[in-house]
Amino acid sequence: MNGHFGRGVVSVVLVAGLAATGTGCSEDGGSPSGTVSKAASAAASAGAGLASRAAEAAASASAAAERKINEVTDGVDARDEVRLSGQATDGDGRTTVQVAARNTADSAKSFVVQVTFRDSDGNLVDTVAVTVSDVPAAGTKEAVARSTHQLSGTIRTEVDKALRY
Repeated sequence: MNGHFGRGVVSVVLVAGLAATGTGCSEDGGSPSGTVSKAASAAASAGAGLASRAAEAAASASAAAERKINEVTDGVDARDEVRLSGQATDGDGRTTVQVAARNTADSAKSFVVQVTFRDSDGNLVDTVAVTVSDVPAAGTKEAVARSTHQLSGTIRTEVDKALRY
């Protein structure tokens, strides 16, 4: 789980616990510990919902990237010919990274590159496929891979798959 997400849940639980302690009891006659327990349960449920939506978004993005990779027929594994650099966050809060494809063939080729985005714990949080078209023979060309949604915390990008065709 993302470190920021965990701190958010802890904050909600702490605030709810302080509120319950300050009032001494809930409106329905429950004990302060019962109120804290309910707040903790609600926070955990909210956290599970956020985690579930994040997992669904990552799975959907992964499926879309796989479809794009699978559209390539007669592709050659080109992971060793692709480099990532210049990771940044754009104006929309999405993570971007420069994708440089080096064509070692003797004619112009295109590349499709699947880039994964992982959190500091190594969990997959997003993936995209980007096409680098018409890279000249013995040349290099760049494109930008952009996450499908805003990502928070420390993000690591890596080339998952790359095909030259």
